[in-house]
Amino acid sequence: MKKILLSVALTALIALLALPAAAADNGFYLGASFGQSGIKINDVDDDLDGVDFSGSATAYKVFAGFRFLTFLAVEGSYVDFGAPDDYLEALDGTVQTDVTGYDAFAVGLLPLGIADIFAKVGFISWDASISGQVGGEAQSQSEDGTDPAYGLGVQFRIKSFAIRGEVEYFDIEGAEYVYMYSIGGCYTF
Repeated sequence: MKKILLSVALTALIALLALPAAAADNGFYLGASFGQSGIKINDVDDDLDGVDFSGSATAYKVFAGFRFLTFLAVEGSYVDFGAPDDYLEALDGTVQTDVTGYDAFAVGLLPLGIADIFAKVGFISWDASISGQVGGEAQSQSEDGTDPAYGLGVQFRIKSFAIRGEVEYFDIEGAEYVYMYSIGGCYTF
């Protein structure tokens, strides 16, 4: 009886270990996500210390990637953080930002049957503008750059389709924080 139970337990263990590898759908994938972005910039105006911008907006991204191993993928996307705005009393006006970018990530995945937990690290090449009516006068300035980016998420797979939720943090120079959390889907070809 013990031999039968041991055989059944070993067979079940081997089947459970093989399940994540069998469930992973490797290959090229395309997807889109939408969610919320948050941006905070300290000292918006060089002449006035302590004038900070903080806003959030609806954001979206479209992405493509290639999962070449069960545990490893590369991914790139176009991200639009929306147009957050904030009323700045010290400047007597409403200021609006517009930040977009292209990012690239190395993605590490932990397959758990029909789900994956993933972490990613990479960079974003961004363009930003800040504009508004300040003291009755229209003002605008633009910047761009390339900075580190990070993310965490989970996805649930149904055959070649996946539903995913994630949080991404973009370490953009000059901003206290830029983040995006989103939910979306992707299809593996």
